[in-house]
Amino acid sequence: MTKRLNVLVQAYACNPLQGSEEGVGWGWVSAIASHHDLHVLTASYHREDIESYLATRPELARNLRFHYVGPRFWHYRPTPAWRKIENSIFKPIMHFCYQAWQKDAYRLALELSDEHSFDLAHVITYVGFRFPGRYWKLPIPLVWGPIGGLENTPWRYFPALGIKGCIKFAGRNVLNLLDKVLRPGPKRAFRKAEGGIISATSAVREEIRRWYGVDSVVRCEIGAVDLLQPIQIGKREMGEPLRIVWSGLHSPAKALPILLRALSALPDEVQWQLEVLGDGPMTVTWQGLASSLGLNRNILWTGRISRTGAIHRLAQSHVIVVTSLHDLTSSVIIEALSVAVPVICPNHFGFQDAIDESCGIKVSVVSLSDISDGICRAIQTLHDDEQYRQGLARGALQRSTHFSWKTTGDLVSQIYEGQVG
Repeated sequence: MTKRLNVLVQAYACNPLQGSEEGVGWGWVSAIASHHDLHVLTASYHREDIESYLATRPELARNLRFHYVGPRFWHYRPTPAWRKIENSIFKPIMHFCYQAWQKDAYRLALELSDEHSFDLAHVITYVGFRFPGRYWKLPIPLVWGPIGGLENTPWRYFPALGIKGCIKFAGRNVLNLLDKVLRPGPKRAFRKAEGGIISATSAVREEIRRWYGVDSVVRCEIGAVDLLQPIQIGKREMGEPLRIVWSGLHSPAKALPILLRALSALPDEVQWQLEVLGDGPMTVTWQGLASSLGLNRNILWTGRISRTGAIHRLAQSHVIVVTSLHDLTSSVIIEALSVAVPVICPNHFGFQDAIDESCGIKVSVVSLSDISDGICRAIQTLHDDEQYRQGLARGALQRSTHFSWKTTGDLVSQIYEGQVG
């Protein structure tokens, strides 16, 4: 497309210095800004990070204008109290507050529409189907995505989630069904955005077809890490332990015990070291399990570290193991590919799209024991066959190019062209 469009964007979660949803929002808007001029509605608590970052990048600032929705005391902020709510059965409180923020954001969008002639609107984050906002009311085309959240957590995974986790995800499964059937906002937004819908995974695409009768383009919500130095694929020396990384919030759905039980089943001749990155409400419980399994002498619990520090530790490892039982495409998977680290993961959710036989090992998800047994076998395979592991490392680096932000920006620009006609 030769014409630069003037685009109104909702990216509630958007921060250049963070990962997860905030990194998704920032990656998408910065990628799209290479093609178009964006006015981005975002949460006010990102303001300091965004403005300090853009101050050193005037070429990006020219195409990105941020509008911070005025903070109210009930708006979410990443405080300890809000994080407890976010990771508990009381998360619906966040949904209510997010909808209140969206109403304020829409009022601001109407004001901006009087000042600027927008060609289309694009809802990016949060990456979820429940709350697309009211942008379907605007008299301009709508693009929506990446979209996730439609998949249920399989009931066979519930024994690994604990009592609180079972209550949380059972409630979520029921709520998902009710929202798909009853909630009018998504139905209106899907109708308005038809032709401009972006699914985060192929499974989400099928759910959208099933429940809303429209098609979508599949594009992973995560982008590859831009590194300043070229990656050197190192060789694991004879007798050197296999260095394994696990990374994520220490919450029931991330299911670290699956890996711990896999490690406890390894033969004695398999030498390994594990770094567990991050922290959370399950840290103490998981450390107790590791101790009872006799694993702690080989495990380093790092606690919460910066994203830069996590990527550095990841780059020094031989393999990453992902055990999540509820996800889209975990950011650590794409980060691992970007630094040439093979991935062992369950064959479900966005993992099945991101990982192929060139860059990792996907294990059966018929049952929890299948996942643990498959991870155990995969670790032993990589421990015993360094040439195979190095081949996967080279494949990971090549695979990461599929997730470049440039490719995302190019794809979105094509979608915009189709929507504006």
